[in-house]
Amino acid sequence: MIVPDTVTGAVLLSVIDFFLSIVMITGIGVVLALFPLFNRLGKIDEKSLRDGHH
Repeated sequence: MIVPDTVTGAVLLSVIDFFLSIVMITGIGVVLALFPLFNRLGKIDEKSLRDGHH
């Protein structure tokens, strides 16, 4: 499908761009919401780090 070079085409392109930006922002939000879960999975024992054991 080719977008016509008219005002209608520009509006259609703007609407498509709007929805795609919402999808991208939602995707970034989901990834940022998963960071606390990743933090819980990779729990590091501070005491063993101070003692020099990895």
